[in-house]
Amino acid sequence: VQLQASGGGLVQAGGSLRLSCAVSGSDFSRKAVAWYRRAPGKERESVAFIPRDGRPNYADFAKGRFTISRDNVKNMTYLQMNNLKPEDTAVYLCVLPGHTTYWGQGTQVTVSS
Repeated sequence: VQLQASGGGLVQAGGSLRLSCAVSGSDFSRKAVAWYRRAPGKERESVAFIPRDGRPNYADFAKGRFTISRDNVKNMTYLQMNNLKPEDTAVYLCVLPGHTTYWGQGTQVTVSS
């Protein structure tokens, strides 16, 4: 199983980014998928989760600003991030949680003030 995240970059506060994650080697449509982030000096934390069917859920800091989605035909998941803040600066990782959890390598998001 491989997860390849992309779409990170440098953005000013208030800006937007859309992260993408391509998943291969897995029956993606039957799996939940999630985004985590790891900020410098902080613990890794959950950002958003979307089950194989059903409603997504979000960390409190992401509610109203971030949207997770999935395309089961393309085996992709996306994280649309709006109104970004400097504290959103982190490496963002896509994840297939489960009995065996698979992690992508992450994409860097840097938000300048």
